[in-house]
Amino acid sequence: MAKSALFFALLLVSFLAVPQSHAATLNATPSDYRAKLGQLKPGDTLVLAAGTYTQDLNIRDLNGTPTQWITITGPQSGAPAVFTARSCCNTVELFNASYIHISHLTLDGKNTNAAFGISAKGSTNNLTHHIRIEHCIIKDYNGSQQIVGISTKTPTWGWEIRYNKITNAGTGLYLGNSNGQEPFFASVIEHNVIMNTIGYNMQIKHQTQRPSRPGMPTTPQRTIIRHNVFIKDDRPSPDGDRPNLLVDGFPTTGNGKDDEYEIYGNLFFHNPRESLFQGSGRISLHDNLFVDVVGTAMTIRSHSLPLRRVYIYNNTIHAAGRGISIGSTTPEGQGIVGNLIFATQGITGQVTNQKDNITLPTNQAAQYLNNPSTQLATLDLFPLPNKVEGTPLDLSMFAKDTDSLLDFNGIDKGTRTFRGAYADSGNNAGWKPSTNFKTLLSNTQPEPNQEPTPEPTIEANQEPLAEPSTEPSDEPVTPEPSQESTTPTEPTQEAEAPQTEPSANDGATEASPNETNPDGTSGTPETSAQDKPSTQGCGCNTSTPPIEMLLGLLLLFLGIYKTKS
Repeated sequence: MAKSALFFALLLVSFLAVPQSHAATLNATPSDYRAKLGQLKPGDTLVLAAGTYTQDLNIRDLNGTPTQWITITGPQSGAPAVFTARSCCNTVELFNASYIHISHLTLDGKNTNAAFGISAKGSTNNLTHHIRIEHCIIKDYNGSQQIVGISTKTPTWGWEIRYNKITNAGTGLYLGNSNGQEPFFASVIEHNVIMNTIGYNMQIKHQTQRPSRPGMPTTPQRTIIRHNVFIKDDRPSPDGDRPNLLVDGFPTTGNGKDDEYEIYGNLFFHNPRESLFQGSGRISLHDNLFVDVVGTAMTIRSHSLPLRRVYIYNNTIHAAGRGISIGSTTPEGQGIVGNLIFATQGITGQVTNQKDNITLPTNQAAQYLNNPSTQLATLDLFPLPNKVEGTPLDLSMFAKDTDSLLDFNGIDKGTRTFRGAYADSGNNAGWKPSTNFKTLLSNTQPEPNQEPTPEPTIEANQEPLAEPSTEPSDEPVTPEPSQESTTPTEPTQEAEAPQTEPSANDGATEASPNETNPDGTSGTPETSAQDKPSTQGCGCNTSTPPIEMLLGLLLLFLGIYKTKS
């Protein structure tokens, strides 16, 4: 018995002697945030005080875990934490970082012609994945069409970009690289407002053979783009006209060959010269609103890589020159079902499977919809009673899609008799198209909390049948030289240089080689490690019981045992 008691006493001491991990909250100001950044450990939160931050946010060699993300946040209300751009450096740079949550920051580009807002560059030298960007304002990164609000130029996955407002940028989001070798995939982009960009509101680049990276998913993946607002203005695009959103193709062999895009619940509004949407690869496009485009609302065709499959169902299109254009064959199939189209032309091109669509001239829209305006302030595309219903739609071929049975407002489609994006008529009780964040009537997509989101996965499809097209070469352009010095104790993140890319030319069957790129090539990654400040005064992320406490507990335990025996 004495040996047993001693054993358990020693076991207790051993347990108490192990350092216990505790998530810490560190408060920082413009004067000390960079020192405290280096102290963060998995589960920690860095709270940035309101104020103006004139240096950059260089998140380097900082990694949380799937269950303990590292959070960097500004104030959730009141005066913001504002990072102002410098011409030398991207405002937020991510390098060898993972499970990082960035929220409630304002990034002010100050119309510079060099800096990006948030950047992850460096190609395969940079292992960055699982990044969450929420509730941020990114504005005035618009010195040219090549300046980008959020940019990735490294193979990356697991991003969650939601509830951000990106305004007045050269390009809003540019994900991937024009060489096709830095894929962006297995991510969720939702509830953002991207507006008044010179070029794309958003583009995801094509992907050639996917590189092997530690932790990278090898099963088929889906990138989801939902409940966003994509708005262009009338400014000229000096480097070439761009759609509001363009997504390009996947690898033809190996990892990624069966990946998909699912794009639903979005508002695409206004494009004076190009399509509202252009896509290639493997696309499911459903329950969106497309409004006010001189050309084509949806251009579906091979671009840098071949078109594979397209599902287009339950969308509402208003005031378009052409509703839907299928410019290439779809060897893995197509389905164009239950769309409501008010356009000069309805559905054109290589169409092999369309059913139960309503196509009418734009001037008849007022007979079917509450207020089919091209002014956002008065726009209401909700159907009038008994106008856009018919026999129940067969949506069985889309059963694997996320939320395929929920309409634009997030309510169940019920008997599936409605054409277009809404499954109801009369008064619209849901979100009205605007420049505000979209909300839903149902609880299927609540505003996210701090928990990590699993990577989206899909079931494998059949082998691709076509070979990729050849991509044009890139021509680098030198950015503006820096006018500011950098802090000598911390490496900087250089701004990126523009280059050329394939065309997003509406209606063409092949990519055009002579259109300019909205952003820059990968910059040279920093070679020196970020200095790690001392942990003194950090509030302590680990806790070890003092030795006096351990000895006291041991003596107490032995005393109790001796008394009983």
